[in-house]
Amino acid sequence: METDEATNLQLLPPAPPQTQEQQQPSILPQYQNLIMAAIEALNDPNGSNKSAISKQIEDTYPDLPASHSKLLSDHLSKMKQIGQLVMVKNNYMKPDPNAPPKRGRGRPPKPKEPLPPGAELPPARPRGRPPKPRDPFAPAPPAKPKSSSSGTGRPRGRPPKRAKTAASAPDSGAVTRGRGRPPKVKPAVEPVGC
Repeated sequence: METDEATNLQLLPPAPPQTQEQQQPSILPQYQNLIMAAIEALNDPNGSNKSAISKQIEDTYPDLPASHSKLLSDHLSKMKQIGQLVMVKNNYMKPDPNAPPKRGRGRPPKPKEPLPPGAELPPARPRGRPPKPRDPFAPAPPAKPKSSSSGTGRPRGRPPKRAKTAASAPDSGAVTRGRGRPPKVKPAVEPVGC
């Protein structure tokens, strides 16, 4: 057993030595910071488009990963969704700090009027349809026993499968019919001209 493990270890190639790039942690700042710095550096009043932001980042940091364009797209869309960036006509810009917060979808709820002090809340209305008004002097209706069925004499659910009995089996002497529609019987045709 030990010899097998020793031979397997000898067959494996040695691990490649780590390069300086793999040993050093990346000194690249986070993409959100890169994007914000690029937008500030471009300083365009109408905002900066994705290609201008990408070019600015590439000029500033030449050693970007191969998936730079994908990472940039993902981070731009994420920052747009959480409100760190605003997109106007395909241009990204920082949101105006004085702008009101973005309103949610749908109709806003009605403002609730504050109750005067000492007043109690009325009881909450129960769910469902309210009962019909009754005459207080009329006699109480007779109680009906609840039945589990809904008007028919049959029980709920699928009926149990009946076991096959010997009486229901066809006689072996009789001709059994096959499944489906029987073929159409064609009348015998006499030859013409005889």
